[in-house]
Amino acid sequence: MSKYLEFDTPATKQAGELKSDFGLSNHGLVHLDRVFWNLPTSALYEEAVFRNEAKVAHGGALVVNTGKWTARAAQDKFVVREPSSEDRIWWGVYNRPYNTEKFNNLLTRVQAFLQDEELFVQDCYAGADPDYRMPIRIITEKAWQSLFARNMFLKIANKDEAKNHVPEFTVLAATSFHLDPRVDGTRTDTGIIIDFSQRLAIICNTLYGGEIKKTIFTVMNYLLPLKDVLPMHCSANVGPDGDVALFFGLSGTGKTTLSADPRRRLIGDDEHGWSDNGVFNFEGGCYAKVIRLSAEHEPQIYACTRRFGTILENVRMDPTSRRLDLDDDKLTENTRAAYPLEFIPNVMDEKMARSHPKNVILLTCDAQGVLPPIARLTPDQAVYHFISGYTSKIAGTEIGLGIEPEITFSACFGGPFMVHHPFEYANMLKQKMLRHGAQCWLVNTGWVGGGFNVGKRISIRHTRNLLNAALEGKLDHVPYRKDRLFGFDVPLECPGVPEDVLDPSTSWGNKDEYWRRYDALAARYVDNFKLFESGCPPEIAALGPKRLSQL
Repeated sequence: MSKYLEFDTPATKQAGELKSDFGLSNHGLVHLDRVFWNLPTSALYEEAVFRNEAKVAHGGALVVNTGKWTARAAQDKFVVREPSSEDRIWWGVYNRPYNTEKFNNLLTRVQAFLQDEELFVQDCYAGADPDYRMPIRIITEKAWQSLFARNMFLKIANKDEAKNHVPEFTVLAATSFHLDPRVDGTRTDTGIIIDFSQRLAIICNTLYGGEIKKTIFTVMNYLLPLKDVLPMHCSANVGPDGDVALFFGLSGTGKTTLSADPRRRLIGDDEHGWSDNGVFNFEGGCYAKVIRLSAEHEPQIYACTRRFGTILENVRMDPTSRRLDLDDDKLTENTRAAYPLEFIPNVMDEKMARSHPKNVILLTCDAQGVLPPIARLTPDQAVYHFISGYTSKIAGTEIGLGIEPEITFSACFGGPFMVHHPFEYANMLKQKMLRHGAQCWLVNTGWVGGGFNVGKRISIRHTRNLLNAALEGKLDHVPYRKDRLFGFDVPLECPGVPEDVLDPSTSWGNKDEYWRRYDALAARYVDNFKLFESGCPPEIAALGPKRLSQL
């Protein structure tokens, strides 16, 4: 900010108080104007407002506009192809190879670009389990992004810890640096590029906070399986008896909302590891969608949007009264709140459960309106559906999505972040489920009585009743039917859930249209799984749905 104007900003005098001895020169960042090290929340508020990066809303949240990019630039992520990691990586649409020489040239240009600039550093950790905790460093140009990192990851404890912090992985968010596709070999002037050999990721030309968060998640997805730890794109909570439940799902499936249950303690809302010690959160915060958030249905998350310390991305606010309008989607459907996990009242302070899951929930948002609201899966069926990762992308969660949901299959319910072949993660999940006696459920939070724009979204009350019944063992002894196409077991009854919800075919006015749509979805499953057959045992592929013509 002060490249051409020399004046103090609110935290100038405290900029180096929490400095690490492992300085930025170790990253090739030299001749900098000023570096703000590990500023606390209040100081970052002052800096963000002073620099006109953000506004303070009624209630205390910090409101920011991320500009052109209001979601992940999923097609602009690359992984450097280098000898130490190339044989382990699942190369393809999610892990696009990037040339080592181009990366080094890019890094040199970014380092030169940042000379004489002011930077913010947050030294923190990924992974609550002390046995697998990874020191990380997030370097940003923006004060609010430094607060985002502080909210998202696990904080350093004191000044001595800050002084001795040495990162094992670093993210450099050069958000004002534009790539040149002709020089850098990228698709656009935006890029997220990870080099595992240098333990470094560069984010260029996007302010969207989710890029920082998901870059670290991608790194954990590569490193932890090498230590026999399963990284998971899931939320997790634990019941009064210590029973852990995992909720896998993409954005828009209800992962955050459903895991925020006042009767169960929250471990975390998005990213976890499953080790021999139990289940642990990778993060120290939540990153929740808040579009049309309801105080009635999601009171805990709603309350966080009115709290000092929360960052609200692209949420509309009245400029005079500073009151929020969570229903306004003019900027994006993907409005977000980033807040510390302790803002949720029943969170586990240690962010770890030293017990193993008893229930694994695969969440899907079926916009076709044909899948049952809940189905019980065998361990091998769990592998098939975990690899498939079927859902419907909801408008706003990625750049380029239209108004209507799109059918998608995202491997392991987080394909863009999976670095190894999906079967490696799925097989680890199966083995851990078998070892610890976990039951897997496929839960549909999508439509009933017809597809999108015809039927209606399944009531969150019904979904919660189904989940509570599964978690409390109330579905263990009810009658089931075998699904005609997929072969999984569907309960015929559940307390508090109408029969026409349990059997979606009964709520369609035209039964022939229902079966036609269900058969079409089965065909999409079969076609999608062909992408993974070369890396999967044939008996897993054989668990796919049967077409009506095969019955």
